[in-house]
Amino acid sequence: QVQLVESGGGLVQAGGSLRLSCVASGSTFSSSRMGWFRQAPGKEREFVAAINLSGGSTYYADSVKGRFTISRDNAKNTVYLQMNSLKSEDTAVYYCAATRTWLAFKPFEYPDWGQGTQVTVSS
Repeated sequence: QVQLVESGGGLVQAGGSLRLSCVASGSTFSSSRMGWFRQAPGKEREFVAAINLSGGSTYYADSVKGRFTISRDNAKNTVYLQMNSLKSEDTAVYYCAATRTWLAFKPFEYPDWGQGTQVTVSS
């Protein structure tokens, strides 16, 4: 099991940038594929981005492709989500999650979750 703690959320104007961080505890981070999800009020939790063990492969939802970048630093047990050109529709609680499942893009495929960090984009 991996314990995850997100940070970096906040209020930003449309067009601005934020970088989210997720620090993992435990020795299994380097063997965990990591993902970012988000959930807006009244909506289901949705996939945002994922990264493989080494960081060499990344995957994105179409809605964020070209604007968001996921990365990881295994030496620091940390995964990041750089968010640029933010839009009002990016407003949500953002969660990081960990899994051992290959090519996982659904919330149920991730057993370990952080508590979430709020991102609010004002237009």
